[in-house]
Amino acid sequence: MTRTVYVNGDFLPEHEAKVSIFDRAFLMADGVYEVTSVLGGKLIDFDGHAKRLQRSLDELEMRNPVTVEELLQIHRDLVEKNGIVDGLVYLQITRGAPDDRDFVFPDPETTTPTIVLFTQNKPGLAESPAAKKGIKVISIEDARWGRRDIKTVQLLYPSMGKMMAKKAGADDAWMVEDGFVTEGTSNNAYFIKGNKIVTRALSNDILHGITRAAVLRFAREAQMEVEERNFTIEEAQGADEAFVTSASTFVMPVVEIDGVALGDGTPGQRALRLRDIYLDESRKAAI
Repeated sequence: MTRTVYVNGDFLPEHEAKVSIFDRAFLMADGVYEVTSVLGGKLIDFDGHAKRLQRSLDELEMRNPVTVEELLQIHRDLVEKNGIVDGLVYLQITRGAPDDRDFVFPDPETTTPTIVLFTQNKPGLAESPAAKKGIKVISIEDARWGRRDIKTVQLLYPSMGKMMAKKAGADDAWMVEDGFVTEGTSNNAYFIKGNKIVTRALSNDILHGITRAAVLRFAREAQMEVEERNFTIEEAQGADEAFVTSASTFVMPVVEIDGVALGDGTPGQRALRLRDIYLDESRKAAI
């Protein structure tokens, strides 16, 4: 079955979809993106993703070519056209394709933003085998630019980080700056000590995770203490449990950090409980 994608107002077979070689995302990484999960044919945390998208666009002084209502309908149409039960919807908006390459932003009055969406079919997305055994992470230097709070398509270093982890026999990497963990390559990072969850506070240094916000809210409702502050790899290694959150992995237990097993080396019960709560509540609120 040919996948249907969305490009600048049109639904097209994926092999017919085209974007200009002068598009700013291609030449300058001048674009932003969001990924929304689909469970049971419904969108998870769509409102949060739409709000963060607009924030990213505003920070880059980039125009949004669609309204929130139009964006929701496009998501729903793509889910239906591609028969997605469990999966992902990827969205990317760029500054557009001017007539030629230039470091200076093109005139927004004459250069229309590019908008692209496509789906990824992920049957059993919420039943990931990795969640049952947990993942192993390594630490790496955080060599990204300073505005990680803007969800841009500048993903080369996170991709390199994934490869560093793979070469080391691990599943992912936690990035470290000035001695403190910032976040994972594509997720927010946490550890649990006793009844307390510790994670880095929001700033320009990390992505303001939509799943992060929901999970911390659910944790507080479950009478867990949440402390948002800087922490080191060594502190996390001495924790009872650890986990990461993202739109595509939800709550994913971490069982090893730089070769040091946490607890008995299996997913912690609190992390697994938070995963269950998040999935249950998110399914109820899905649209």
